[in-house]
Amino acid sequence: MQLTSSVSQTSNTETIQADSMKDYYQLQRTLMLLSVVLTGIIFICVWIFHSLHLAFSYLLGALVGVVYLKMLAREVERIGTSQQKLGNKGLILFAATIIVASQWQKLYIVPVFLGFLTYKVAIVAYTIQSVMVSARKSD
Repeated sequence: MQLTSSVSQTSNTETIQADSMKDYYQLQRTLMLLSVVLTGIIFICVWIFHSLHLAFSYLLGALVGVVYLKMLAREVERIGTSQQKLGNKGLILFAATIIVASQWQKLYIVPVFLGFLTYKVAIVAYTIQSVMVSARKSD
């Protein structure tokens, strides 16, 4: 009887872990998609209302932000299996992008920086949407 209970608890734990990882991968896909969609919308708006050079500066920062988000997602996935600190490689990538933007005459630093922050806007939008959905369900 004891062995059956132990096997049952192990399979329940594995099922919960598999469901959690499935939820995590869904969250990761949603944030990536939302980041890319926001990047496209903002890029087009900046191009229409300002200039193509400014829009490309924004696009460079936004693409680096999406790469940073992907790198961070991989590091979060490996939590518990390695002793590596989170975000170090991504911050180096961001710093290198800002340095390139400051040295290259055709890039503007502020749009690159704001483009990088686009992934954070996606996170905030996802969070607000999740809170609104859960508030509706509780009513």
